[in-house]
Amino acid sequence: MQKIAMLGSGFIGRFYAESIHGQRGRDRVVAIYARRDESAQKFAKDYGCDFWSTNMEEVIAHPDVNMVCIALPNNIHEEAVLLCAKHKKAVVSTKPLGRNGAEALRMMKAAEEAGIFAGYLEDLCYTPKFLKSLESVKNGSLGRIIWAKSREAHPGPHSEWFWDIEQAGGGCILDLGCHCIEISRNFIGKDIKPVEVMCWADTQVKPIDAEDHAIALVKYENGAIGQFEVSWTFRGGMDLRDEVMGTEGTIWINNFLRTGFEMFTTGQNAEGKGEDYVAEKAESNTGWLFPVGDEVNDLGYNHMFTDMFNAVENSSEPAETFYDGYIVNAVIDAAYKSAKTKLWEKVELPVWRGREGVTKPSNYTSYNEDYYLIKQEMTHDGRNKLILKHKITGKISEQDV
Repeated sequence: MQKIAMLGSGFIGRFYAESIHGQRGRDRVVAIYARRDESAQKFAKDYGCDFWSTNMEEVIAHPDVNMVCIALPNNIHEEAVLLCAKHKKAVVSTKPLGRNGAEALRMMKAAEEAGIFAGYLEDLCYTPKFLKSLESVKNGSLGRIIWAKSREAHPGPHSEWFWDIEQAGGGCILDLGCHCIEISRNFIGKDIKPVEVMCWADTQVKPIDAEDHAIALVKYENGAIGQFEVSWTFRGGMDLRDEVMGTEGTIWINNFLRTGFEMFTTGQNAEGKGEDYVAEKAESNTGWLFPVGDEVNDLGYNHMFTDMFNAVENSSEPAETFYDGYIVNAVIDAAYKSAKTKLWEKVELPVWRGREGVTKPSNYTSYNEDYYLIKQEMTHDGRNKLILKHKITGKISEQDV
């Protein structure tokens, strides 16, 4: 049984608590820290916590707590991790791990030096669709992965601190790009080094200092490309989509807006209103709606916490660690730099634990001793056509087989 101190009583803390209490059954949130006493007391009442406080260290150090879950604004993550290291408490942290790579690296090192379990709560790398897709990729069904694209776009986050660049550390790149980068890393291979980033970012709609829309390419050492599209300006709900392209196949994933559950309501019910709740960041409760059957499960929270709890109990690493969070932050740093310089910018990784010196594989497939195969296809007139390149002359030709 995991006895958890939740740090943060807001939107994500409540999502986490729903999953923790619902998945394995035996795990409980026993203590809550919030910055406001009334928020802490309400959370404690809603989730049956035995202890609440506005003193973070008091909650972390509580003798009944054996794991700490960080669901706080980005600027407080490092303070919380250092207190967990001080009191030797296992810790799991929401994304992004830090506001930048240096901050994330300090957190990772503090946890490792203290010898405590440290898991990175990257829920979108635990959705059922993602896990099934990743299994197919690892089994080789798509061949060599050459492109992985991830998109997250919605009308903007729920809490005020996200919109404050000092507290958050950035805008939609930090908030949403962290998901997309880690999704692509999983598909391309976490042991493959991200080497440089080209990013466009702008503040198009919101009256804020940070970016509200961005697109970027992340180049990996083996030649693969990760791509992310993120926005706080998208209207119509929350758009979560991934695409993976390999030499032998393709995967398309739609996690949220099109789930196979569609509904229409005029809103003219007994109360004169539409649905009470449709889905996270849905912008309407009448007309055509796209509800989500089980948000906590479909967004990956259940599988994520099960992985974290099983890993800490088995003294093993979870699928997502503080090291992964640090790598993601380093890629984001390069994206922000590129958005300013308009150039490809190097990903700075003072600590790298993956493969070194990986080169781009050859793109030549031999057809026979004389030719490389470019393409084989069936045409509308029934021909089985080959397009070939001669190995010596380089001449391209076609023939029927």
